[in-house]
Order: sequence, then C-alpha cells, then structure tokens
Amino acid sequence: MRARLVLETGARAYRIRGGRPLTGAIRAQTAKNAVSKQLVASLLTAEPCRLLDVPDISEIDLALGMLTEIGATVSRDNSGAVDIQTADIASTAVGQRYSGVNRLPVLLIAPLLHRAGMARVPVVGGDHIGERPIDFHIALLEQMGARIDADRDGYTAKADRLKGAVVRLPYPSVGATENAIQAACLADGTTVIHNAAIEPEIVDTVLFLQKMGALIQIETDRKIVVEGVGRLSGATHRPMADRIEVASFAMAAVATGGRIRISGADQRAMVTFLNVLRKVGGGFEIVDDAITFFRARDTLRPIHIETDVHPGFMTDWQQPMVTLLTQAEGVSVLHETVYENRFGYTGTLNDMGANITLTTACLGGKPCRFLERNFPHSAVVQGATPLAGRRIEVPDLRAGFAYLLAALIAEGESEVLGARFIERGYADVPGRLASIGADIEVVPALGSDLAAQ
Repeated sequence: MRARLVLETGARAYRIRGGRPLTGAIRAQTAKNAVSKQLVASLLTAEPCRLLDVPDISEIDLALGMLTEIGATVSRDNSGAVDIQTADIASTAVGQRYSGVNRLPVLLIAPLLHRAGMARVPVVGGDHIGERPIDFHIALLEQMGARIDADRDGYTAKADRLKGAVVRLPYPSVGATENAIQAACLADGTTVIHNAAIEPEIVDTVLFLQKMGALIQIETDRKIVVEGVGRLSGATHRPMADRIEVASFAMAAVATGGRIRISGADQRAMVTFLNVLRKVGGGFEIVDDAITFFRARDTLRPIHIETDVHPGFMTDWQQPMVTLLTQAEGVSVLHETVYENRFGYTGTLNDMGANITLTTACLGGKPCRFLERNFPHSAVVQGATPLAGRRIEVPDLRAGFAYLLAALIAEGESEVLGARFIERGYADVPGRLASIGADIEVVPALGSDLAAQ
C-alpha cells in the first residue's frame, strides 16, 4: 500500500527512533509547485499533453481530481508519466468538495474562461501560514476583461474574451504571476506583467507553455511580456526537480551527520540554499546530475537568514533550517518576510528541547511588509540543544518535514501524527527515509486530533 493512503482503521502516523545518521542515495522527485500548475496549464489546449516523472503525492491527486471533473481524461503509467487531455469542457464548475483544500481552484479560472467563457470555483485554501488573499488574482483577471462575482462559497467568472493588459502586481506573488501568464497566453493582444515573481517553478511552467506554442518573454526587473496567440497545442515536458525536497533531505544529511546523494538535483535552482548550508557547516559535492550532501564541520555554526522571493532564501526552506540550527553552537536569527505567521511550529520544537524565541521585530535589513504590524515573524534560535523524542502533531506540509527532521535528530522515540500533511508534498516518506537508514515505521494515529478531523 502506498504511504499516503489512509488505513481503514484510521489515519497514519510515523514512529521514528532518532539518533541515526542518514546515509545512502535517493532520486529527487519533480517539483509539486511546478507539476500541479502545468497540469492546470494543460487545460489551455484541447490536445493531449504528457508530463514525465510526476510525483506520487496527494497534491497531484487533488489537481487531477479537479481536472477530471472539468472533463479531462487522465492516465498514468508505471514510470510516473501522466497523459492528460481535455478535448471538451464537461463542466465549468469545480466542485465544492475542493473548497479550502489548496490554492489551485483560482488558477482554473483563466483556462476555463478561454475554453468556455465562464468558470465557477470554490474558496481556496492551503497551509495556515499567514494571510494569502486572492485580491491580486481577481484584480488582474478583471483588468483583462473578466467579470467576477464573489459569494461565501466561491467565485463566478465570465468573459467573452480576455484582453492583454499592463498588470502591476503590488507584490511578486507566485500564484498571481502564474494566473496572469495563463490568462495572457490566449488573450487578445500583449500583456506586460510588472513586479512578477520569477521563481524557477514559474520559469519551468513557462518552458512548458512555450512548447505548447505560447510567446512569453522574461525580461529584466521582474517584467514578463506575453503575446497572446490564437491557440495552443499539446506538448511533452519533464518538470524540474523539487528544490524544496532536495533541501529538506540535504539538511537531514547535515543534521544527522550522514551522507545523502540526491540524483536529479539542479544546482542552478539551489544556489542561495547551497551558500547558506555551507556557511552553517554543511558540505556538498556536485557530479553530473547529482549533489551529495554531508556535514563538513563537527560543530555547526549559527547564521542570520532572511527569507525572500526568488532569488532570495526560499520561505519553504525556513522550517527545516530552523530545526537544523537548533544543533548549531550559538545564536541564529531568522527573519521571515514572505508570510507573517510561519513560525507557529516552533512551540513543538521547544517542547522537544529547543530554545527558540519569537519576536514581532524585523530582525534584518530587508524591506518587510510586516514592520510594526505585531506579527511574530522573526525567530532567535539558541543552540546547540539536544532534542528528545515525543508525540508530535503536524500542522502543515513544510512544518511537517521540520518535525520529521527533529524526530530524526532526537534521542528516543517520536510519533509524528498528521502524515497526510507531509504526504501532500513528499512521496513515499517512510520508504525513502528507511532506504537511507532511518528507523521509521507506519502506525495507526490513535488518539490524534488531526486524525479525528
């Protein structure tokens, strides 16, 4: 049975006995944050598309479920390749059962407007890491000619044909940039997106759309120019490696004193992370398409980090990095500038023995949207502190891997509840960790508040 499936008797948990170095080799999965958006982009054509090496995670199942309701036919082979075609739009509405589960429904509006002239999507959701309103999305779609009405259950959009526009994003939002690009590909005229996000996953989706026939130019100063075309064709694409997963396992190698070779890892997408890891005391060797990670120093060093949009230090690298820094000698400081409520998981790390203090002050020099807004968005980590195993409730995907890492470091046994959150973004967690030396087993999550939910 695959790791993410729920046992008939209840939810799953991971039982981990820590203190063992992780050593071995794994292959990087392709990026959830690219693949899911490329599946949505396939809706822009009636022709078949093929994505290679798609990860076997629940977030992809959710995306395929939404697209199937709309009219897509989907097949998947043993290699992980997904063939998808939406020859006809069977429904312009995404079901309410997808309300609040992730951020994908809002990205379906533009493809449905292009294909059918109308769309109905439920309220979006995702991890509880701070406010992530979709005002930017609605504003840019309306600027391009969509008529959108909102109610308590979702959004209804209509358009005769979207038109090119000059879009100025107040913040380089990844989702809003992706929405603008998809809306612009088949729009009448040229769209210029200012202050666009330029994350590698966005560039990878641009490559897929270019294969489909889109005309997209990424220019300097966060400007993306899209010339609308009359139609898009089918295409085959291998998505980029998941730089979040690669970094997660890299930090596991350093934290446990092991050595992990990750094939398929792309140095170009990891430059900022690799620099930080080296400063902390981690090491890496790059040969061909693989990066091997290990601890280069007996004593890890503290550091000051500020998260930022690309090419800065990625906010999704922050949580396992905090766990790693509990093992560094001295005081580390992390300033979160992307999401205002992303340190909620640190209380559990403190319960395991960490010494982490949160503050509402901006502990860094980068411009910050949360200045004087009373959000605890900076963390001070005093290390090194031994961690002790315990029962842990996972609140969201990225905090989930931080807790896994803490359990792998800790003395004694931990039970990590809420595996479904982790399995949104990481494939076969127990199998892959066990293959590199972790003492991990899957057990029923008895008595878990999350299991009850």
